[in-house]
Parts: sequence; C-alpha cells; structure tokens
Amino acid sequence: MSGTVIQDDLTVEGNLTAKDGTVIISGNVVGDIDANVVEILSSGRVRGGVTAVNVTLSGALEGSVKCSELTLEEEADLKADVSAKTMSMSSGTKVHGKVAVG
Repeated sequence: MSGTVIQDDLTVEGNLTAKDGTVIISGNVVGDIDANVVEILSSGRVRGGVTAVNVTLSGALEGSVKCSELTLEEEADLKADVSAKTMSMSSGTKVHGKVAVG
C-alpha cells in the first residue's frame, strides 16, 4: 500500500488522485481527493469533494463525501453531503448536510 501525507504546515490547492493509495491529511487541502483510503487527522482541513473506499475524519471537511465506509471521530466537523454504504460516529461529532447511508 502506498501513502501520501500532507503535513501540518502544508496547504495544497488542487485535486489529489491516489486511486490505489492512501492519503493522510494533517494540513490543508483545497480541492478534490480521489483515493482508496483518506484519513483526515484532527489538524487536517479539506474543502472539496472526497471519493474513496474508506474515509476517516477527525478534522474538518467541507464539501462532499462519497465512500463505502465513513468513520467520524470525536472531534470531526463535517459540513458536506454524504453518500456512504456504512457510517459510524463518535459522540461529539458535528455533521451538517444531507446524509444518505445504505
């Protein structure tokens, strides 16, 4: 499995594609992300669309999410339209938007 890490001090403006890989974000991304696995850490911020098999959110996401499995951690802040096969949420998660699960 390959992986790409966007560090705390990095801002990426543009789309990211890692079809068979993992993208881990602790910095900022302004653009769409298309990957196998996307993990947005507590310091991570994404403004755009995320398409992946598995998405884990501990930080902030504003835009849209399309995935098979969505996991929202305790401090996640999701302002997006969501389409997922399964979704799990921890207490304290903030969700704003349309959610379709199933």
